[in-house]
Amino acid sequence: QVQLVESGGGLVQAGGSLRLSCAASGRTLSLNTMAWFRQAPGKEREFVAAIRWSGGDTYYTESVKGRITISKDNVKNTVDLQMNSLKSEDTAIYYCAARTTYGTLIRPQRLYDYWGQGTQVTVSS
Repeated sequence: QVQLVESGGGLVQAGGSLRLSCAASGRTLSLNTMAWFRQAPGKEREFVAAIRWSGGDTYYTESVKGRITISKDNVKNTVDLQMNSLKSEDTAIYYCAARTTYGTLIRPQRLYDYWGQGTQVTVSS
């Protein structure tokens, strides 16, 4: 089992920045990929970014490229999401997710075995 706990959400003005963090505990040696998803009000949960636990390859959804950066710390077992130039459309609950199996597909939610409880990000315009 892997437990995930997110932190760092909050209220920010458009154009501002926030840094989300996800702390993993438990069977962290089994981790293959860590990711962030988000769910805006009235919308489906969507992929935001992911990072391979070994090697560090990163993946982003098109709408956040250049504004959002995913990073990891294998010693602290954390995955961070640095969000800059935030827009009102970034308002959502952000979820951390982890998968223990390797695969070339990154985005589908069904591939992830563990999920955090989510943290709210609200961007005011």
